[in-house]
Amino acid sequence: MFDRGHATLQRKGGLFGRGFTTMEWGKSMNKRTIAVLSFGILAGANAAYGQGAAGAGDVPPNAKAGECYARLVTAAKYTEKQEKVVTKDASQRVEVIPAKFEVVDTQVTLKEASTRLEIVPAVYATVQEKVLVKPERSVLKPVSATYKTVTEKILVSPARTEWKRGTSIGNANVIKSRTSDSGELLCLVDVPAVYKTVSRSVIDRPATTTEVKIPAEYQTVTKQVVKTPPTTREVKIPAQIGTVKVTKVVQPTQQKKIEIPAVYSMVTKREQVSPEKIDWRRVVCSTNLNTTNTTAMQKALQTAGFYKGPIDGEFGAMTVSAANKYAASQGLPTGSNYIVYDVVQKLNLRF
Repeated sequence: MFDRGHATLQRKGGLFGRGFTTMEWGKSMNKRTIAVLSFGILAGANAAYGQGAAGAGDVPPNAKAGECYARLVTAAKYTEKQEKVVTKDASQRVEVIPAKFEVVDTQVTLKEASTRLEIVPAVYATVQEKVLVKPERSVLKPVSATYKTVTEKILVSPARTEWKRGTSIGNANVIKSRTSDSGELLCLVDVPAVYKTVSRSVIDRPATTTEVKIPAEYQTVTKQVVKTPPTTREVKIPAQIGTVKVTKVVQPTQQKKIEIPAVYSMVTKREQVSPEKIDWRRVVCSTNLNTTNTTAMQKALQTAGFYKGPIDGEFGAMTVSAANKYAASQGLPTGSNYIVYDVVQKLNLRF
């Protein structure tokens, strides 16, 4: 698609009144390959070829009038490093060391140690012991009643009143006489009660019973008791030992492993740090760089120590060469007929 657009631009080059270089390839992969297109030329190319016919990568995205872009092929970056590699693996060699023997007198067991059980008889002891003949008990004994004499007054006749006959007035004694004759003198008089004192026996404490404890009766007897019960004990029978001559291994067969170190050599390896890529970068060139801007750039490059030519405002080979040296010192892309816009920004210029 790019070649096709290029051909169209060449056929219609008269529209712009100047030459146009579409791509300049570097001599090796370590140099950046450049393609410079001015926005005005691209606009004309799009108008001539048709915006719809161009692919997504044929023109820079979001470009503005007056801006120039270069399609840069950034070569892949590689690094070389020395690496130690194994040319022969480490190994082992095995040496066999034979066993060593000697004849020695050795004690051997002719009969294993054993045990037998032995009966231990019981041990008795004579002891005296109190045996209960009669247990403690209690009996009830009667207790007779007791009496006491008390004195008591008994009423013989109660107090009362009686009619008494009166006597002569001079010698009246109505108590000694009694009459029922009518017409006689009668008086009602009090007759006091008559008492008699008698003595009698009364129960002071009634008959009862009392509990009498009879202590237990014991008898001392002599008897034999088991002090230690019968048991068994284990009797050890020692082993019977004899001496024989045997061949003894003083040192067993051994394997001695001898390490054989690996053999190394140094090789140079080239590793890719970043892959090759193609992208659009904003640039300044003779199309969009006027005399004022070129003069400002020449002064800034001169101050930075890269431009040695005259300050004439001409975008020529000396200006591009100084800008490219400055770009290289800053790790920026370079081109033969343009200056990446990053240089303008690094020099604090405003275009």
